[in-house]
Amino acid sequence: MRAITIPEFGGADVLLAAEVKIPEPGPGQVAIDVAYAGANFAEILYRQGLAAVPLPFVPGIEVSGRIRALGPGVTGLRVGQPVAALTIVDSGGYAEVVTTSAELVAPLDGFDLGLNVAAAIPSNSTTAFLVLDRVARIAPGESVLAHAAAGGVGSQLGQAARLLGAGRVVGAVGNTTKIEIAKSFGYQEVVLRDQHPSGFDIVVDMVGGTARRTGLDALNPMGRLIVMGNASGADDVGISANELWLSNKTVSGFNLAAFSAAFPEEAGRALRRAVAAVAAGDLRLRVEELTLEQAAEAHRRIESGTTTGKLVLKVA
Repeated sequence: MRAITIPEFGGADVLLAAEVKIPEPGPGQVAIDVAYAGANFAEILYRQGLAAVPLPFVPGIEVSGRIRALGPGVTGLRVGQPVAALTIVDSGGYAEVVTTSAELVAPLDGFDLGLNVAAAIPSNSTTAFLVLDRVARIAPGESVLAHAAAGGVGSQLGQAARLLGAGRVVGAVGNTTKIEIAKSFGYQEVVLRDQHPSGFDIVVDMVGGTARRTGLDALNPMGRLIVMGNASGADDVGISANELWLSNKTVSGFNLAAFSAAFPEEAGRALRRAVAAVAAGDLRLRVEELTLEQAAEAHRRIESGTTTGKLVLKVA
């Protein structure tokens, strides 16, 4: 089958189209004929060698398509069924066929969703619900600040926060060109990252560096900083445990791959919740299509920080 592979670690140009063996589903898994694969910052980390993966490696943490085959023990799904799926545990979505746990699959039957839109849901929209509800344990009326508010996850966090009953919802962006885009995703206020707003119960940081330190400073007592990325590539930021003790603040981490591996049933429930929210119009997505062969271009655009919303790669 056709796939985009990482034969060696490096820049976007190392991505290579290749013919690879079609995977077969194991116990509890399904095989999916991929229609679209989402393009994500996580796949750039794999390509750069910042996440340990065996080479050659087929990236791709989320897809949409139709079920090709069911592995032993799988029930409740059928061959030919349209689905969105998280493939984040073992990757492989930049290909014509991918396998994943049946628990990480969301049927699309009865939903008026194009497969291009469905491919943009599993990573970012699922993460938004899990980060706010499961990790931050948001309560009605609480205030939320989300960094990278015009990006993939950021575009979903503000909307999900409103759905979960947040009061004040603020987005932070890196430059003025992204302010109106972030506002279109439901943020009540949008500020530049270096303006340092304060008074929040929850801050979600996927940028790292100075944003992490200012995010902690922006918290109210009993506030929670959720760390879920380091898009800036900055050095790690040390946080004193004594400071947390004395200020009544909490720092938590969230990694969708690790969570999906440890709690696939819960991740699957969050995915299906996200699909239903998008189909109902409660979560809005901004989706742009490229071809599978343009995977390197997608990576370059994500790395440049110029993307807004979501890029998906057309496979079928």
